[in-house]
Amino acid sequence: MTIEMDHSRRASALARKAPVRTRTGQAIQAKISCIVCAYNEADRIQHILDAVYRHPMLYEIIVVNDGSTDDTAAMLANYPEIRVLSYSPNRGKTYAMEQGVAAAGGDYLMFLDADLAGVTPADVEALARPVASGWTDVSISLRANSLLVYRMLGLDFVSGERVIPAWLVADALTAMRKLPRWGGEAFINDRICREKLSIAVVKWPAVYNIRKHHKVGFWRGVLAELAMVGDAFRVLSPAGSVIQNLKLLRLIKRPPARR
Repeated sequence: MTIEMDHSRRASALARKAPVRTRTGQAIQAKISCIVCAYNEADRIQHILDAVYRHPMLYEIIVVNDGSTDDTAAMLANYPEIRVLSYSPNRGKTYAMEQGVAAAGGDYLMFLDADLAGVTPADVEALARPVASGWTDVSISLRANSLLVYRMLGLDFVSGERVIPAWLVADALTAMRKLPRWGGEAFINDRICREKLSIAVVKWPAVYNIRKHHKVGFWRGVLAELAMVGDAFRVLSPAGSVIQNLKLLRLIKRPPARR
């Protein structure tokens, strides 16, 4: 069962966020709900929380505490305007994403991984701006340690950091609940392709996600990474993944060349 912990200052914080303004003073009417899914990230989650907390471009911040057994909940208590959804036991990232989507009230959804290092408020703004300004329908990050093949192609297809319109998954909550633990990004990609939504690739040259072998040890990390790949292939076959990736590449909107 999901337990919601709303803090008293949240309502007043949201009232200040329509319209929001970028650091350059540009007014934006977009309401972006930021969703962070966390499982045993007490030692790492502060990086992303400091980057998004009271960020002027975010309508609300929702952290889904996916059955953590460490001090993640205690860390979240240090950020009283963040909305926390907690449940037990751990159900996997896709279920956590669905819980965040169901609770979100924004017109757009920003998904962020909880294990990022080097992320700043400016990076969050860079990810939000293409969609919030209406330049593209979707934005997806390209981190410093995205796989080499993704950096060569110019798109990290399984990036956990992205902004999408909320309507894209509003009717998909039941379907998302039935997905494998790590099938969320592939599922969303399929919907992006189906709707032919334009994509902005946002480069994050100083941002890294912390690999699983650094969290839980080499062999457990390898097994976890293989489980993620296996779940992705339960949503899409290897051939289907290649086809999806080619479709996504065609949807990238590139800024005009400078003269």
